[in-house]
Amino acid sequence: MASSKDAVVLDVDGHEVRVSSPEKPYFGDKGIRKIDVVEYFVAVGEGILFALRDRPTTLERWPGGVFEGARLSTRMDNTGDAFYQKRVPKNAPEWVPTAHITFPSGRTADEIAPDSVAVVAWCANLGTLTFHPWPVSKGDVESPDQIRIDLDPQPGTDFSDAVWVAPHVRELLHEFGMEGWPKTSGGRGVHVYVPIQPRWTFPEVRRAVIAFGRELERRIPDRVTMNWWKEERGEKIFIDYNQMARDRTIASAYSIRAKPHAPVSAPLDWDELPDVTPFDFDVLTMPARFREVGDKHAGLADHAFDITPLVELADKQERDLGLGEMPYPPDYPKMPGEPMRVQPSRAKKVPAAEA
Repeated sequence: MASSKDAVVLDVDGHEVRVSSPEKPYFGDKGIRKIDVVEYFVAVGEGILFALRDRPTTLERWPGGVFEGARLSTRMDNTGDAFYQKRVPKNAPEWVPTAHITFPSGRTADEIAPDSVAVVAWCANLGTLTFHPWPVSKGDVESPDQIRIDLDPQPGTDFSDAVWVAPHVRELLHEFGMEGWPKTSGGRGVHVYVPIQPRWTFPEVRRAVIAFGRELERRIPDRVTMNWWKEERGEKIFIDYNQMARDRTIASAYSIRAKPHAPVSAPLDWDELPDVTPFDFDVLTMPARFREVGDKHAGLADHAFDITPLVELADKQERDLGLGEMPYPPDYPKMPGEPMRVQPSRAKKVPAAEA
């Protein structure tokens, strides 16, 4: 490692990665500097590279670090301290690979598709804390090879409620001949990853996840909801099916979340899940865990499940129960068969005389 007053140069996978302003505070309350963030990603490099390898990846960049009042820019307000970067930066070295993807709008972009820990470290120097990989490989960006089940606690629920639901997710997966790999989201939720055969389109995989979520909701209706509109969800765990829509992504395993305690998304064994909290895994503790137990998601590489049973379930739900398409996110073009994209409390009522 070479250093100067203003920069540190790391040798990562045979590439020189320059870390500018290495002493800049990134999580001031924890004493974590920019160089600590970069070195964290190198320490868990094998794990995060497995999560990102050859996948088009959106970067969530916090170049000023995480501090009180810092906020993320949105589509409606781009004045935040942090932002999502979907296109490869113009100053990227030639050894940073990309994948060409198409957004729902029809626009295209070349996104970073990491193939080495050096690429991850280079992104970290840009202030990237959270990596958001697509569930596809750069070799076929139209066919998801993972289902990502997002157990999202709603107001009145928390991580423990997501943990309670998670074994029911696994049990249902087993009924369809599948297995899932859980992880903490780094926040209040739980994510379950399911490797699948990459021969289905985004709409088909999303429809399969909707069918799965509806069946889970049918079995434990007091704990799970599939309602897209927040006003209808109640104090339940929302199965966020739109995470499987094109260009919707989940924070990768080992990503850092922009919270004061610097939590990370931690892959787990199923038997660990009931005994952990999101505060157990952060930038300071995860490297030691990784050295001790390795990557708990490595088993994803050994499987590719067939989602035909879920597609058949979706067909059955539509045929027997009239359960069809569900709303897409608001920035999507209107999709075939999609119901009215207006929250129920604002929907115009048809006058009785016209009904």
